[in-house]
Amino acid sequence: MKRAFILCWALGLGLAVQAQTKWSFDKAHSKISFNVEHLVISEVSGQFGAFDGMVSSSSEDFAGSNIEFTIDVSSIDTDNERRDGHLKSDDFFNAEKYPKITFKGKSLEKVEGKMYKLKGDLTIRDVTKEVVLDVKYGGTVTDPRGNVKAGFKITGSVNRFDYNLKWNAAMESGGLVVGENVEIVGNIELKKES
Repeated sequence: MKRAFILCWALGLGLAVQAQTKWSFDKAHSKISFNVEHLVISEVSGQFGAFDGMVSSSSEDFAGSNIEFTIDVSSIDTDNERRDGHLKSDDFFNAEKYPKITFKGKSLEKVEGKMYKLKGDLTIRDVTKEVVLDVKYGGTVTDPRGNVKAGFKITGSVNRFDYNLKWNAAMESGGLVVGENVEIVGNIELKKES
C-alpha cells in the first residue's frame, strides 16, 4: 500500500513538472521604459535596450506564474548621451559596480478580468525591496509563423530614493530638478518555448 502511494505521488509530481510551460521574452516586440518628473513641470522618459527574462506558467491564464527578468543598466537610453552617462554614474545606478537590475516574482494574482497584480523583489544597486505592479494581460495568439505569443502591459511606480538613486538639486522656485517617483512601463510579448 505504501509503495503504491509513493508511486502515485511520484507520477503526480512528474505530471505537475511537465505541466509547466516556459515562455521567453520576445525582445524584438518588448520594451521596458520609464518616466520621471523634471523641473516639476514636465517628464523625461527613457528605456533600457538590453533585458531578458523567463516566465514559467502552469495555467492558460498565467495566474500563479513564476516570473524573473534582468535589465542591463548600461543599456539605458534617454536620447541624451550626457544624461545617460550621469545616470550610469554613482550619482544614480553606478552601472560599473551594479550592472544589473533584477526582478524575482513572488506571485501573479488575477484581480478581475484581464487585470493582475504582480508582486516580487526588485533589486537596484545593492538594495532589494518588494514591489507590487499592475499587469494587463492582452491575450494569447498564434502568429503567422506558428509561434504562440502572449502579451502583457506592466505598470507601476517606485521611489528612486529607496534604491539610493539620490542625486538631486533644488530649484530657486522650489521643488527638485528630478522627481522622486519613477513610473515604470513594460510592454512585454512572450514566446512559448517548444
